[in-house]
Amino acid sequence: MQITALQNHPKADELPPERLAGNKLLSEQEKIHEASRQFEAMLLRQILETTQKPVIKSKFSDNSTAGSVYRDMVTSQLAESISKSGGFGLAKTFEQQLEPSKHQHSSLGETTNSKISSPLEGAAVHPKLESPKGAEITKS
Repeated sequence: MQITALQNHPKADELPPERLAGNKLLSEQEKIHEASRQFEAMLLRQILETTQKPVIKSKFSDNSTAGSVYRDMVTSQLAESISKSGGFGLAKTFEQQLEPSKHQHSSLGETTNSKISSPLEGAAVHPKLESPKGAEITKS
């Protein structure tokens, strides 16, 4: 009798960012969702760290290493909690921007990103242009 090993389906929120993209057990949607959430958490961490800096220095403020480590841990957990709750909303926006299938097709069923045009395409060009060396270039 042969017993096969059971493979646990990993939770995306338990994986570090560097192992998220290469994981073959997660769907693309799960990867995009978690990457968006982790990016939102990183931005929230930076915002929260900035808001915790004292405006006026005082002898009563805790500038010790232990206090700094504690503030860092609280900030990280707060950012993770806010991000996981979905209340901030940046992760949803990032996720919408990263999903390729929703943005490539218009309501007519045509691919909208099939041709990338130059910002100058269709602009009027003068028939005689001078090159930097003084030679004339004519448009035919």
